[in-house]
Amino acid sequence: MTAAPRENPAGAADFAALHHADVPLLLPNAWDHASALALAGEGFEAVGTTSLGVAAAAGLPDGAAATRDLTVQLARRLGGGRFLLSVDAEDGFGGDPDDVAALARELADAGAVGVNIEDGLGPAPSHAAKIAAVKAAVPHLFVNARTDTYWLGDGDHADTCRRLDAYLQAGADGVFVPGLSDPDRISDLVTTFDAPLNILYSPLGPPVAQLGDLGVRRISLGSLLYRRALGAAVDTALAIRAGRATEGTVPSYADVQALGARGLDRRA
Repeated sequence: MTAAPRENPAGAADFAALHHADVPLLLPNAWDHASALALAGEGFEAVGTTSLGVAAAAGLPDGAAATRDLTVQLARRLGGGRFLLSVDAEDGFGGDPDDVAALARELADAGAVGVNIEDGLGPAPSHAAKIAAVKAAVPHLFVNARTDTYWLGDGDHADTCRRLDAYLQAGADGVFVPGLSDPDRISDLVTTFDAPLNILYSPLGPPVAQLGDLGVRRISLGSLLYRRALGAAVDTALAIRAGRATEGTVPSYADVQALGARGLDRRA
């Protein structure tokens, strides 16, 4: 039997409001059920997904449109719960705007309240068409339009502005520029565009407080938590092999088992 849709327009409005609060939205990104619920249990009102984490955990490449089904499955498991869910959908897993709109409908039906769609430095008009199709299909879904001018490109600031303008004209609710860490350029984008600016947190970049002072409204952690978790797992194994004491927080077996039980409750 097909599960009933959990579309959540009220939650989408709450999610949008978090981008206009007094402090920026710090959005941690999960890669599975346990990581999402563990983060929500620490008081994060909204949780995103990380496309790298979802892909790598399944032995698949990120950014290759290989995880569409896995992404939808994860949204169905997490959406409509006690936290607001935003989904990293790579470039929409295809070039056809209608196909991307269909994906957005699936995510919204699963209970997601936001979606992140990246341009991968493809043509701006093509990406704008995807955004317009998504907003036409699911008007309440918060579309965070990402440009990769700093992530994959050479950081052309004029091109960044042109792309962001095109995406906002197409209906995007917010804009995302991963890889940008220069305070002056961040401030310029904040003053240029009347829309929430999302910056990817970097341990080498401005701290959260400074980003907030610059006017950034959303700070994503991206794949950082997943990569830190991998590093912690390897470091722990090496420490044990070397006879050293282990460090870091370790949830108990019962704590993790409880996260799984909550997943069963959701499916009941």
